[in-house]
Amino acid sequence: MFKRRFIILFCLLAAFSVYLMIRFAILMINGVPPSAPRQTVIQPDRGSIKDRNGRVLAIQIRYADVGVWKPDIVNLDSITNDLSDILDMTPSDIRAIIDASRAPFVYLKKRIDAAEARQLSALLTEKKIKGILVQPIVGRVYPEGNLASQIIGFVGNKNEGIELAFNGILDGVDNEGKGSNVILTIDTYIQHILEEISRRTMEENGAEAVMFVAMDPRTGDILGSASLPDFDPNNFNASSASARMNRPALLAFEPGSTFKVFSIAALLDSNAVSENSSFMCSGGYTLIKGEPITCLSNHGRVTPREIIINSCNVGAAFASDNISRDSFDKMLRDFGFGSRTGAGVQGESFGIFARNVNWSDRSKQTIAFGQEISVSAYQIIQAASIIANDGVLVPPRLVQKIISADGRTVTDWKNGERRRVIKAETARIMRSYMTDTAMRGAMGWRAGVQDISLGVKTGTSQIVDPVTKRYSETDFIASCVALLPAENPSLVLYLAIIKPKGIIYGARIAAPAIREAAEALIDYIGIPRGRNPQVNHPPAVNIPAGRLPALQTRVPDYTGLSKRVLLPLLLRDDVTVEIRGDGWVRRQNPPAGTPVTRGMSIVLELE
Repeated sequence: MFKRRFIILFCLLAAFSVYLMIRFAILMINGVPPSAPRQTVIQPDRGSIKDRNGRVLAIQIRYADVGVWKPDIVNLDSITNDLSDILDMTPSDIRAIIDASRAPFVYLKKRIDAAEARQLSALLTEKKIKGILVQPIVGRVYPEGNLASQIIGFVGNKNEGIELAFNGILDGVDNEGKGSNVILTIDTYIQHILEEISRRTMEENGAEAVMFVAMDPRTGDILGSASLPDFDPNNFNASSASARMNRPALLAFEPGSTFKVFSIAALLDSNAVSENSSFMCSGGYTLIKGEPITCLSNHGRVTPREIIINSCNVGAAFASDNISRDSFDKMLRDFGFGSRTGAGVQGESFGIFARNVNWSDRSKQTIAFGQEISVSAYQIIQAASIIANDGVLVPPRLVQKIISADGRTVTDWKNGERRRVIKAETARIMRSYMTDTAMRGAMGWRAGVQDISLGVKTGTSQIVDPVTKRYSETDFIASCVALLPAENPSLVLYLAIIKPKGIIYGARIAAPAIREAAEALIDYIGIPRGRNPQVNHPPAVNIPAGRLPALQTRVPDYTGLSKRVLLPLLLRDDVTVEIRGDGWVRRQNPPAGTPVTRGMSIVLELE
């Protein structure tokens, strides 16, 4: 019995083996028979990305591809007539596509919209047409193209930007597959203004790149963040890594003289120096080791106020001698340097800020005027919020809130913790210094805006040559930071021009772009115009009686007076005073004794 069953089983296996061999031989000769393509599995809708006003910056759209499976086609002429109107193709065009391919499957048309797809599916069902497949697909669309492209990023083989940082929220991984909408702090109008000015600035100065950031210091909301060159996320495969770089968050660079705002604030707040402290700038500061620190001119005796107004490197270096390494290091780290801001950007830069145990003999002095420390633009605007908010740091943020797919749940996206860094009095003093810097004749006067108070600081920083490891003689970064209105800031602007050609100074090429942006945004944001009151200067800087001749019925003789003594003239409403150069008055126009008339101009040339 057992032997009989074994023989039967053996015969069956042998027969099956023979069948497989024959089948394999047929396949080898004729090939694998084609099979119809499977329908695409639709992914759940990905949430949208919108600006603070609800304008769509990224959205998921449903499409469909239309294909033909030739083996199932019956009566091709009838089918081409049926499809013609829906696909907006002639019957002959449809027939030509089908006949042109020898493959059993061919696409007729890709990316028809959802309405066309529904209409076509209904037709196929109604007429029981076989061989025509409607394959649903989803696509990510960026309606504003290049606008804020590095912030938004894209969805592809490797996501970038907000699309990456908030991928789980947008895809619904964190909400049972229901994608939520991400609302940015960006205002598309402000973003457009910043990008337009940046593009023009880059072209006019032959620069390699430009970044321009606008933030509300009261909330930390980044209202605009331009980075040029940029790219179109609808065609991200054609873009370069440089064009996709969100420079304000990712690029670390030496800030130059804009950093003096924060270093001098740290020195004042720690009582290392006072407003009355003075330092002699004879054009250079000699170091025990290394190259001497130099200034563009001999500023003479300078106070902290004049260090900011004249952008005096030597004065900042001498001032830093009054604070210990540990205290200086701690104060600047309290300003946020050396740490990420947490604005909402994947891979945000920490900057480069060595621990003070690794500082050289010149580090403290050079850090005081913005060398030997690298920062990001977001770190600069975060530190500027301290000056704007009477000493309280408000971290920047790019995301305002998250709205669930059904629109019912709204989650405010929190940035970092607010914290006091310096005393309110110190912040107000620094705003008064920055306000003086925007006055006619001072370093930042080109950033000044009529009928509104503005605090400003310009900078020009060197770039280290990657080959020589020394500062380049040709590559610089021109920058400018501004607070407005100065007495109660509701807007921080920061611009950096990378590797400009020709004129390289921030006071010359960055300050005018700041003014242009301020002029465009003041009314839009709702900052009141008019003769806004200037920041009140502390009593310590009042000019002693008798030093400045009274300007009454006739123009006095200003010869020999310093710029510091002359500054009160810039506050006059009845005449216009222009101070040119640095040092002391050598020439004036009109000459002494000229009758004073309302609206007249007085030009004082200093050497």
